[in-house]
Amino acid sequence: MAKSGFVIGSIVGAAAIILLFAFVFVPTQQMTSPELIISNGHDATSLGDENTLPIKKNLTLVELFKKTEQGVVKIETDVVNPLGDAKPLGSGFVYDILGHTITNAHVIENATKVTVTFLDGNQYNAEIIGADKFTDIAVIKVNEKPRLLHPLDIGDSSVLLVGEQVAAIGNPFGLSGSMTSGIVSQLGRLLFSPDNGFSIPDVIQTDAAINPGNSGGPLLNMKGEVIGINTAIRSSTGEFTGVGFAVPSNTIKKIVPSLIEEGKYHHPWMGITGIDIDPDLAKIRELGNAKGFLVVTVIDGHPADDAGLQGVSKTVEIDGKEYPIDGDIIISVDGKEVRKINDLLVHLQREKSVGDEMILGVMRDGDLIHLTLTLGERPDLQ
Repeated sequence: MAKSGFVIGSIVGAAAIILLFAFVFVPTQQMTSPELIISNGHDATSLGDENTLPIKKNLTLVELFKKTEQGVVKIETDVVNPLGDAKPLGSGFVYDILGHTITNAHVIENATKVTVTFLDGNQYNAEIIGADKFTDIAVIKVNEKPRLLHPLDIGDSSVLLVGEQVAAIGNPFGLSGSMTSGIVSQLGRLLFSPDNGFSIPDVIQTDAAINPGNSGGPLLNMKGEVIGINTAIRSSTGEFTGVGFAVPSNTIKKIVPSLIEEGKYHHPWMGITGIDIDPDLAKIRELGNAKGFLVVTVIDGHPADDAGLQGVSKTVEIDGKEYPIDGDIIISVDGKEVRKINDLLVHLQREKSVGDEMILGVMRDGDLIHLTLTLGERPDLQ
C-alpha cells in the first residue's frame, strides 16, 4: 500500500526537520531542585484576575508574558528504554479549567509517566488523554483546582500576516518560563514527518528562537492568544538557525475536542500518491503552466479509486530521466485552485472530515472533467 504524501519528502532537502523534543541531561540533584525561573516574582494566584481581563489591543512583550506565563507548563516524562539517565523534557499550555493541557505528541510518545510542573513549582502527575501523530498534537490532563488553572485563549491563525510579531514561551533546555520573540516569517508551510510518511499542512514559520525543550509550548500573538504549537526547527546542526515551525491554532481547534472526547482524531483520506507539476513536466505534458498535482498512484479500494481517479501507467525517458505522460492532474478542489499538493492538503485539514464529499477538477487527456470523491479515514500505514 502506497502512502499519500510520500513524494513530498523531497522538499526537505539537505537540512533536516528536527522535532524540538530534547533528552536534556540534567544531574540528579538538579531534577529535584527549584527551577531557575519559578514564578518571576508573582504568586501563583495573584495573576488570575489579570488573565481574565478582555484584551482589546496589542500588548507589550512584558504585558504579554505577565498575562500568559501561568498557563505554560514544563512536561517531563519517564519513557520505555530511555537513553542513559536523560529525562525527556518538553512544554505545554493549559487548555481549559478541567485541567486539559496541550503539548506535542512526540513529547509524550512512549511515556510511562508524565509530570507537569506549573509556574509556582507545584508538580502533578498527568494522564494521557489522547494523541494525534499526524498533526503532532496531544492532550494530557492534571487534577488541579479550577481556580488555580489559567487556560490560554486560542486565537485565529487564519488572520495571521507575514511580518506580524509573535512570542514563544516554553522550557528550552529545561529553563522554565523562558520567552523569545520574533515575527511570522511565512504561512502555509508543509512540514514533512519522516515518522509516518505524511505531512502537516498549513504550518507557521517563525524566527522566534525555539530550541530543544520548547516542543509543545505556545506561539502567541501580541494579544496573548495562542496561534500555534511550537513543534520543529529546520537545521543541519540541531541548533536553532532562525527557522522554526508551529502547528497553527485552527488545527488545534479542530483536533483537540476529538482527542478529549475519543482519544484520537479521524483524518480524512483520499488514497493517492503524486507529485507537483514542475516546468519540465508541464512542457512534456503540453500544459499551459506548471500548476496542479499529478496523481501517480491510486490505492485500490480507497476513495480515489471509488471516485474513478486514474494514476500513471506510462512514462517516457528523456535525457536519462523518466517522465509520466499520463495520469490525472488535479487542478481544483471544491472550486478552489490547486497549484501544489499543499493547496489540497490545507483544504482537507481546514474544511473536510471523514465522510465529506469533494468535487475535484481533473485534467485527463487534455479535457477538464469533474469527479466526486467521498473521503474515507486515513489508515495507519506503519
